[in-house]
Amino acid sequence: MVEETGKKQIKLDKKSALAKAEHYCAYQERAQQEIRDKLYEWGLWSADVEELISELIQTNFLNEERFTLAYVSGKFNIKHWGKIKIKQGLKLKRIPDKMIQRALNSIDHDEYLKTIQSLAEKKAALIKEKDAFKRQYKLVSYLMGKGFERDLIILVLKTSDLA
Repeated sequence: MVEETGKKQIKLDKKSALAKAEHYCAYQERAQQEIRDKLYEWGLWSADVEELISELIQTNFLNEERFTLAYVSGKFNIKHWGKIKIKQGLKLKRIPDKMIQRALNSIDHDEYLKTIQSLAEKKAALIKEKDAFKRQYKLVSYLMGKGFERDLIILVLKTSDLA
């Protein structure tokens, strides 16, 4: 084992790295970049890393499209993130733009608007501000922070009399 800046770096051979990577992928959907980073962290060389990633893809432990759909679904349904924030998260994981777009299109538009509405109502109840403009500003800022598009936020706020 090699000590490196306070963090222990594990050195694994190719066979044990494959077994560990399979377990890592089976536990939760992963992006290729996450696996690549993990394999390098385990001390593997570039050629071995790419070979193991190919093997994980062939055995279906690693499927970037499946990961992307799971990520979008989880961040929208559980964390109530908007498309902008979800897209940023996927870009950080180096997911291709076309795949991101396909996954974002899987979000039902009516559900998306209902989520904005629901979050706006919950937040509006917590805002103590009396001034209507400041109140709306706080609401819009909050929803934009969650990753929702400004035009959709304004649309929802106007149709729900929250603006």
